[in-house]
Amino acid sequence: MTRTRQLHLGAFMRPVSIHTGAWRYPGAWPDANFNLAHLRRLIQTLEAAKFDAFFMADHLAVLNMPIEALKRSHTVTSFEPFTLLSALAMATERIGLIATASTTYDEPFHIARRFASLDHLSEGRAGWNIVTTGNPETSHNFGSDQHLAHATRYERAREFYDVVTGLWDSWADDAFVRDVDAGIYFDPDKLHVLDHKGPHLSVRGPLNIARPVQGWPVIVQAGASEPGRWLAAETAEVIFGAEQTIEGGKAFYADVKGRMRAIGRDPDHLKILPAAFVMVGDTIEEAQAKRAHLDSLVHYDSGIRSLSIMLDYDVAGFDPDGPLPEIPESNASKSSRDRVVEAAREKNLTIRQLAASAGSYAGLAFVGTPDSIADEMEAWLEERASDGFNMMFPWLPGGLDDFTGRVVPELQRRGIFRTEYGGSTLRDHLGLPRPENRLFATGQVPVAVRA
Repeated sequence: MTRTRQLHLGAFMRPVSIHTGAWRYPGAWPDANFNLAHLRRLIQTLEAAKFDAFFMADHLAVLNMPIEALKRSHTVTSFEPFTLLSALAMATERIGLIATASTTYDEPFHIARRFASLDHLSEGRAGWNIVTTGNPETSHNFGSDQHLAHATRYERAREFYDVVTGLWDSWADDAFVRDVDAGIYFDPDKLHVLDHKGPHLSVRGPLNIARPVQGWPVIVQAGASEPGRWLAAETAEVIFGAEQTIEGGKAFYADVKGRMRAIGRDPDHLKILPAAFVMVGDTIEEAQAKRAHLDSLVHYDSGIRSLSIMLDYDVAGFDPDGPLPEIPESNASKSSRDRVVEAAREKNLTIRQLAASAGSYAGLAFVGTPDSIADEMEAWLEERASDGFNMMFPWLPGGLDDFTGRVVPELQRRGIFRTEYGGSTLRDHLGLPRPENRLFATGQVPVAVRA
């Protein structure tokens, strides 16, 4: 029996596992993060399980770590998302393809063009995860020694979104008539030149690619700070969340969807999918033992540097068995920093304990049997703490196979997850409307193309 509320499931796949020890786990593929054949097999397994989307994060810099810590990272080499997802689009038919792209270190025309291309190549399966880039080290790879201030990054991101979506609307859906007899390829009345000039960006347009299959690729956003929540309420169709408890999830869910109502957006047009780490066992005790073994594979050198990056403050020189010192405000990701500081204060955690969590995974985790994990996921759904989850697997391929082969069938048996795709596009999977072309649906007169 299918219930009214249905889970949506994404797979967080870059890095293929967020856990620092994943590549060392018995039976793991150590090169899974940079092996096309492995990645093709993984996405096909996820598609067979009817996942909504394959989600690729991105990093525009190697992590700022001493070589002794960096040499332990399985993420120092990863494929560029658009290149990989274009290849994987040819190996799949239904699963969505979501890529992260920065509004701070890229240009709107580039982003609009790449996502429009991916949406056409995949026949309507692309999604754009909007990030402002929290890692200050990235600036050194783009001609600057100074990372943009947090508030400025979000101001630019909001304008960036308007420009990219405007470029996607450059052409009416029926602009390309391709009249062979008359020799007319497109109707010039159905072309719009954006001619945007704003405080951060100046972009003429039009985009030199037809309007995407989905109208716009699905808009994904992950910020949890105050500016991030407003950006999500105004623009996002999926939120990659980070709440760690069902109570926190309910509060975040109500807050963001309440902001949507306040500005006139339909709350059902946004799906909130917290990150969820999963470890499956025959018993809860076995799953806990597997998690403990995985965590034991994280070296302190790696964990302490991961912690320092999350805090944007070097804590390597402090007593590992002492408390976290006062940490100054950061120009990096504020929500990540605040979660670490809050956990340290509330649980009286030492720096060593925080480093172990930072190098493993300290967020929401479902560790148990297929039945107990399904119970927890169902509770989040029914109590409106989420609309589903962005799953993080402990190692590849075994952790992914455990979830798709054991937990997904239990979710399907309960009627809260699909057994077949109901459509062909990512918007179909998520139950999201296809946006109208705002430049043509209203009867606005297009700006003529200048010679």
